[in-house]
Amino acid sequence: MKKRHILASIIAASALVASSLVSASSATAATGKLGDVLKRGKLIVGTGTGNAPWHFKDASGALVGFDIDIAKMLAKGLFEDETKVEFVTQTSDSRIPNIVADKVDITCQFMTVTPLRAQSVAFSSPYYREGVGLLLAKGGKYKTFAELLKAGSKAKISVLQNVNAADMVHAALPKATVQQYADVPLIYSAIDSKRADAAATDQSSVSWYIAQNPTKYLDSGYGWWPQTYSCAVQQGDQVWLNFVNQVLNEAMSGVEFATYQKSFQKWFGVKLPEPKIGYPR
Repeated sequence: MKKRHILASIIAASALVASSLVSASSATAATGKLGDVLKRGKLIVGTGTGNAPWHFKDASGALVGFDIDIAKMLAKGLFEDETKVEFVTQTSDSRIPNIVADKVDITCQFMTVTPLRAQSVAFSSPYYREGVGLLLAKGGKYKTFAELLKAGSKAKISVLQNVNAADMVHAALPKATVQQYADVPLIYSAIDSKRADAAATDQSSVSWYIAQNPTKYLDSGYGWWPQTYSCAVQQGDQVWLNFVNQVLNEAMSGVEFATYQKSFQKWFGVKLPEPKIGYPR
């Protein structure tokens, strides 16, 4: 029995050494940002704190949300440990500058892919398809999209400050008065204070806020402006971008699908169907 116990201990120790050697050799062999992250032992991710269900602090003060789960999937892909990630909280305006200045390894912060932004950063494979909706106050002046449309310029719409914000709102409400705010929570407080009649925001956020506050908010019943969300990394490092894409692709349709599916259902209330076997698209 003693010999068997000793043999088992030797095998376990050998496996641990082999695993350590593989990790060490991977870090040594990898180049660029991938090599830097592996050697550092943690992933540094830029994200926000005030936009549920994407990135926000729960009652305990922990950072949670779908973007946070995406970052943890990347950490697991790097280290087989989703906790090996450091979050750098940033405003929406800081997403691209912090990538360019190398303050973060990657930004995962409900970032819409546009050709203009793609001139400054490299985008990963999309991990969500979004649309814009209108969040209304239950006790407000307007109750439906049709009423907002009929109100013309009298309808005041709050929206996150963005180069395309006014065009986006006017695509649905051509005559509406657009109020742009620097941070997401401000567009909702504008409704609460009656400075705005509706907030133009992600359809996912409209659903989330109504679910959390069913007696306070309404959905206008209209959605538009489809867009894709991706993580962003520095340009010029294809190895790092390829790795990020590999992790995301496997999460959405491969070996880590169960993790992605669980997170998607938690934050959006939808259980995704299992990927079809065969053609991998």
